[in-house]
Amino acid sequence: MQTFTDTRSADTADELWFLEHPPVFTLGMAGKAEHLLAPGDIPVVHTDRGGQVTYHGPGQLVVYALIDLRRAGLGVRDLVTGLEQSVIRYAAQLGITAAARREAPGVYVDSGKLASVGIRIRRGASYHGLALNVNLDLAPFLRINPCGFAGLPMTRLADLAPVTDVATAAAGLLPHLRQSLGFVTVL
Repeated sequence: MQTFTDTRSADTADELWFLEHPPVFTLGMAGKAEHLLAPGDIPVVHTDRGGQVTYHGPGQLVVYALIDLRRAGLGVRDLVTGLEQSVIRYAAQLGITAAARREAPGVYVDSGKLASVGIRIRRGASYHGLALNVNLDLAPFLRINPCGFAGLPMTRLADLAPVTDVATAAAGLLPHLRQSLGFVTVL
């Protein structure tokens, strides 16, 4: 995604990438090592996105939003809000009441965090994006202060709705992302 962002031209189409990561803790640019409580055998990768520390692993849908913000007419806050609102609308479609918190980016159901947002803007374009907890093992989140918040409970779609696989979540989330971010074509 960094190479894609660095080599894109004014004509490069925006893209959304859907993927899963192997188990990994990622520490954002402002991330503090004190939020890594007991990483143990899970690798820690320093990354150039915003935010503190989070966990990625199998059963989590990661969406990289590779968007020319200037061309799309989006500001940074618009992008974050669009990512959050996509998850909120998808959750509502599943009968789940979810909300964003301006002071702590992401999407929450009651007190639990369902999705995390961390982006980077370079050359007027975004990369990184969001991580939606679908059916991953939540235990690794106990080994960190998720997003820099001690004791922040995490939740996942599989505990809230009949969605247990990443492909189903990706298919359900896609139309909401397209609407929120103004996509006409998705590769």
